[in-house]
Amino acid sequence: MRRPTISDVARRAGVSKGAVSYALNGQPGVSEGTRARILAIAEEIGWRPSSAARALNGARSRTVGLALCRPARTLGVDPFFMELVSGIEGELSARSYALMLQVVADHGQEVAVYRRWWGEGRVDGAILVDLHVDDPRIPAFEALGLPAVVIGDPSGAGSLVPVWSDVGGAVRETVEYLAALGHRRIARVAGPPHLVHTVLRDRAFAEACDGVAEHVTVHTDHTGEEGARATRRLLSSPVRPTAIVYDNDIMAVAGLSAAQDLRLDVPRDLSLVAWDDSPLSRVVRPPLTALSRDISAYGAHAARRLLSLVAGEEAGPYQDEAARLTPRGSTAPPPPPAGSRPGA
Repeated sequence: MRRPTISDVARRAGVSKGAVSYALNGQPGVSEGTRARILAIAEEIGWRPSSAARALNGARSRTVGLALCRPARTLGVDPFFMELVSGIEGELSARSYALMLQVVADHGQEVAVYRRWWGEGRVDGAILVDLHVDDPRIPAFEALGLPAVVIGDPSGAGSLVPVWSDVGGAVRETVEYLAALGHRRIARVAGPPHLVHTVLRDRAFAEACDGVAEHVTVHTDHTGEEGARATRRLLSSPVRPTAIVYDNDIMAVAGLSAAQDLRLDVPRDLSLVAWDDSPLSRVVRPPLTALSRDISAYGAHAARRLLSLVAGEEAGPYQDEAARLTPRGSTAPPPPPAGSRPGA
C-alpha cells in the first residue's frame, strides 16, 4: 500500500496533473464539471495534501504541537493530563486541526523539537505545559516567534499568552473547610518544588494555615509510589497530621491505601483531600473529598486561544474558574485527643 498521489487522481480522471492541482486548490483553469469529478475521485481514493508540500508552499500545516517532558509510562495513568488533552483535541478537531504529541527527556530537547517542527512547517503553534520556575522555554519561544499558549500562571509565562486558574482561592477553601471540621494539624503532599503551580500552592497553603493549624508540606514527583511513601512518613511521625491534602488524585488514592495498610480508618482517624477530581477519586472507598474543575474545558480554552494567535487575531490571557471543593466520605472531624473522655 502506498499513499495516493496527484498522478493517481489525474490518471483516474483522464486529465493532466496541472488540471488536478487547479481543481484541488480551488483555482481557475478547469470547468466546474471537471473540478467536481476530480474532487470526487480524490475523496474516493483517499488522497490528502502532503504536509511537506504545503510547508514548501507556505501553507498552514493545520497542526498544533505538544512536547511533554515527562515519563511516557505515566501518561496513561494521569487523569488530569488525559482530560486536558481531550479538551485540546476536541477544540482542534472541530476546526480541522490535528495534535502532534511527542515525549522528550528534558527542556533542551523539548525546545529543539519545537524548533524543528516550526522550521519544517510541521506545526502552526504550540501549547506549553508544566511551567517551571525561571523556565528556559519561555525566552526560547519568545525568540523563535512560534505562536504559543502557556497553561500556567502569568507570573512565569513571560510575553506568551497564559491560561490559568487561581490556586490561592482553592487552597484557602480547603484549609478553611478542614479547620471548620476541627483539624489543627494539616499536611500537604505536594508535587515537584520547581513547578510554578507547586510554588504558588506552597505559598497559599502556608498563608491559609497561619494562625489556624500546624502545617507541613512534603514534595514528591506526583507519582502514586511517592505519594504513598510520603503518607507513610507523615503518619509515622511522633505528632502525625489529622488531615492530608494531596496535589493530585493519583497520590491521594495511593495515600488512602497507605493509611489503610497502617490500620487507620478514613475518615475517623484521618481525613484526605485530593486536588483535581477524577473517576479515581470517586470509585475508591471511601470516595475522596476533592477539588473539582472542568479540566477538559481548561484544555479547550488553551486551544481556542492558540488558534486565534495562529489566525493572526488578538488573544489575551484567560483566567479559568478556580477549583471548588466537593466534600465526600474521606473527610470528617478529627479524632479526640488521646486520653480525653467523650463529653468531658
